[in-house]
Amino acid sequence: MKKLIALLVALMMLGTAAAAMAETLTMGTNASFPPYEFYENEKIVGIDAEIAAAIAEKLGMELKIEDMEFKAIIPAVTTGKIDFGMAGMTVTEERLQSVNFSETYATGIQAIIVKEGSEIKSVDDLYAEGATWKVGVQDATTGDIYCTDDFGEDRVSKFPVGADAVEALKTGKVDCVIIDNEPAKAYVAANEGLTILDTQYAVEDYAIAVALENTELLEKINGALKELIDDGTVKTIIEKYIPAE
Repeated sequence: MKKLIALLVALMMLGTAAAAMAETLTMGTNASFPPYEFYENEKIVGIDAEIAAAIAEKLGMELKIEDMEFKAIIPAVTTGKIDFGMAGMTVTEERLQSVNFSETYATGIQAIIVKEGSEIKSVDDLYAEGATWKVGVQDATTGDIYCTDDFGEDRVSKFPVGADAVEALKTGKVDCVIIDNEPAKAYVAANEGLTILDTQYAVEDYAIAVALENTELLEKINGALKELIDDGTVKTIIEKYIPAE
């Protein structure tokens, strides 16, 4: 019996030591982007959070998630404050100047939210000659980048989080909000009198941002991500939050 107890104690000590030695993988996100990342009580959950946790498990590491403004994620990656950024982030030429991206793991649509009865009926109305509609976007997102290029700084109002842009729409400070489709659906469901136009502004792929010099981590993430895509884990996680129609 004494030998059995000694063995159990030794195994417990080994387990504790292994846990202590486990490396931490730090993910930066903006947890106001349901269903990709959002708070459930005090915990950040969602598609990105679960995929990141599955990647960390594949790599034998402990996942830590830090919430920050979206525009702070890439600078945090480049300075080493976080290991990678994952926040429904799209690959763009501008971002590729600062970070590398993993293989894509999901597809997003930029949708247009308006008040019910709005004179804006389709994306074409925003491009109409003489149009002056004010567009609300989340700062530093691709919605911001695309809209600023398409409509100019004067017509684009930038907000720290999507919820602030939606509030500006409700109070008449902007005429529409352009944001990813899944968060758009959540905002419309939570705010009476808003609707999503049956027309998409843009289609894009989401990927994970890693520091340019950290090619070793990028290769590990891509390897784990490929396994998780191939075995259906990523699809299962996405369909948990976005049921297939």
